Amino acid sequence: MKFMAVPNYTYLKLKIPGPGGVITVGTSFQRAYECEVECCDHATAIVAFGELTAIKKEDTEEVPDPKKSTRSFEPMEGSKEVIIDLGSTKGKTVHIGTMLSSE
Repeated sequence: MKFMAVPNYTYLKLKIPGPGGVITVGTSFQRAYECEVECCDHATAIVAFGELTAIKKEDTEEVPDPKKSTRSFEPMEGSKEVIIDLGSTKGKTVHIGTMLSSE
């Protein structure tokens, strides 16, 4: 079955060929406005969903692997080792940069 319709946006009418002649369906300006607002809201939701999907994809690519060991730490050049607690037997130290300004 083939279905054809001709919309007339000026008069808010939809004309459909029927078995006994042309079928005309009309609406009000208020209902047309409500449909337009609903259509815009739907389009905004589709765009937002697409953007959210893209953001999620970017975030998952940048997430570090928690199983990967990051325990190795190399102090940068120009730092010196300073003992924090002189009374401690564990020798707790900290590295302080020597290239800092006097301020």
